[in-house]
Amino acid sequence: MSETATLSSKFQISIPKAIRTAQHWEAGLTFAFIPKGTGVLLVPVPKRDALQGIARGASATDYRDRADRF
Repeated sequence: MSETATLSSKFQISIPKAIRTAQHWEAGLTFAFIPKGTGVLLVPVPKRDALQGIARGASATDYRDRADRF
């Protein structure tokens, strides 16, 4: 799917409807802008309640960190 949008004089961009529909994005959703080379990655920020239970069963012990890498 390849869609385009134009930056307005107020520095706003409207996300094309085909993209919004395919991603199930609703009005009021917050996005993070992540610079990637000459472009930008647009990522929706999940709501707090959507993250509930994501680390269920995770242990704070027996984990690897950078010091474990070769």
